[in-house]
Amino acid sequence: MKFMKLGSKPDSFQTDGNNVRYVSSDLPTDIVLIVGDVNFYLHKFPLLSKSAHLQKLVATTNEENTDEVLISDIPGGPAAFEICAKFCYGMTVTLNAYNVVAARCAAEYLQMHETMERGNLIYKIDVFLSSSIFRSWKDSIIALQTTKFLLPLSEDLKVVSNCIESIATKACVDVSKVDWSYTYNRKKLPEENGNDLNCNGLRNRLVPNDWWVEDLCELENDLYKRVLMNIKNKGIVSNDVIGEALKAYAYRRLPGFSKGMIQSGDMVKHRSIVDSIVWLLPAEKGSVSCSFLLKLLKASIYLDSGEMAKGELVRRIGQQLEEASVHDLLIRAPEDDTAVYDVSIVQKIVQEFLMQDQNAEIESLEESHELLETRRPGILSDASKLMVAKLIDGYLAEISKDPNLPLSNFVDLAEMVSGISRPGHDGLYRAIDMYLKEHPGISKSERKRVCKLMDCKKLSVDACMHAVQNERLPLRVVVQVLFFEQVRAATSSGSSTPDLPKGIKDLNGGSHGSSRSATTNTEEEWDAVATAEELKALKGELAALRLGNGVGGSERNGDGKSNVDKAAISKMKGLLKSKIFSKLWSSKGGQGENSGSDSSDSLGSANPEEVKSTPSRNRRHSVS
Repeated sequence: MKFMKLGSKPDSFQTDGNNVRYVSSDLPTDIVLIVGDVNFYLHKFPLLSKSAHLQKLVATTNEENTDEVLISDIPGGPAAFEICAKFCYGMTVTLNAYNVVAARCAAEYLQMHETMERGNLIYKIDVFLSSSIFRSWKDSIIALQTTKFLLPLSEDLKVVSNCIESIATKACVDVSKVDWSYTYNRKKLPEENGNDLNCNGLRNRLVPNDWWVEDLCELENDLYKRVLMNIKNKGIVSNDVIGEALKAYAYRRLPGFSKGMIQSGDMVKHRSIVDSIVWLLPAEKGSVSCSFLLKLLKASIYLDSGEMAKGELVRRIGQQLEEASVHDLLIRAPEDDTAVYDVSIVQKIVQEFLMQDQNAEIESLEESHELLETRRPGILSDASKLMVAKLIDGYLAEISKDPNLPLSNFVDLAEMVSGISRPGHDGLYRAIDMYLKEHPGISKSERKRVCKLMDCKKLSVDACMHAVQNERLPLRVVVQVLFFEQVRAATSSGSSTPDLPKGIKDLNGGSHGSSRSATTNTEEEWDAVATAEELKALKGELAALRLGNGVGGSERNGDGKSNVDKAAISKMKGLLKSKIFSKLWSSKGGQGENSGSDSSDSLGSANPEEVKSTPSRNRRHSVS
């Protein structure tokens, strides 16, 4: 730390209790200066020769015939005044980064200018500031911290702006030219240990690009904001380093931030910090991590920041959503909401992500500012879209554990990413199964709506094995899964999984014949869930088919369908007429064939003689 000594006489200030200061001298004191709650018993001559303000005050007291002078508003209080008084006496005074700004403001208040005496206190302090304090990294930070107690005078004297400029300039210096000591509190990298020596035997010191970020965390929010803005405006420091500085400041100044929450404290102060960090975020995508942005969003929601700050964070998160994790997206719902998590704000984030392609098309203009004849493709890569789709699948599985989660929230969010093609639907199946498990009381139509979100053809073997034993799934879904499981076994030689036959497709669409009245009960049966006994029997009959067995190859015939496909469809139709399907399809009144249905495609072609009453579905078994 830099320091400057003024004066040469011994310090003869004495203390009598906490509120009395006097000078040990043979001459009796002739003036009492009351500064705050401290009384200074001093001599007029050394003080009045250097302070124009004291001259005016003493002149006033002489008219009032008193030797007491009241000074209640001097910057820096009694401590700063004592420095000025000792300087007037020629006593030794040591100035450093901690007291120099207060002494400068007090000297300005007392009007200790060169017009009173050459080499007066103001001149000497200004020289010390410019030659030492503003040239030192740490001293500039310390001095800047002291200015907040000396406003507005420290601002008027440009001490604040000079400190900020000094700090910002040094932060922008090329790291190869950083030759001053600095604080770097983080865990050092192996190359930062400084064990390598150059050819002259001198130790090479590697300075990290973000060497300055920890030291600036000592600054209060308003000063930090000004310093960072100055650094950004110089355009030298990279956006990544600016982002690292903001991250370090948030972790230091916001208790609990690292855990995605803000602990109790000064909520107004914390809100101001969050708003400042959002305002200082570099405009470039990727300057800070998506996880950090989501922590900021959680903090802004908890601290009730303005809609502008929250909207900006939602926009930025949406731009790099593929980097997020499920844990990052678990944002607590407002206290007055019955749900655990705020799904609506995640929907806004996903919307921002998807809007990037649309915005790219709108902004796609030629240099001549004319609209391109063919719009350029969206800026989102297939990999990014796939990552977001998987992310939302995982998020849905997590929020499904909330028994108060509305069905509309689950379905709407899932449908937002339904247009993103992904090779497997195992993640979505897990989310659907979790939702059905935690919400057993939903209606058949709601269960059907949820299950329509996934494509059974995109389930893995393991997922299929789980699904065919899952008593929470509607019967229509189990049939589709079993069908594709058998088709996959039959086409394991490399041919692609065939499309659903029309009859199986109708399970999703709910079209089982042309007569609506004749299919009402059938629909209800397919939307219902099967008991363990029904699932076991159904699985046994379908497994017995082994669609690939006995079918010679997968050659294409005249109508374009492979022999395997035709065999599968034929055997599935036969199965639909079996006893197990008649049992599952029968209605209470016992209905026959649909008069208007196509016998080759309709799932309602069960033999009327085999129609039986539907078994009780009161028993439920959990298999997950």
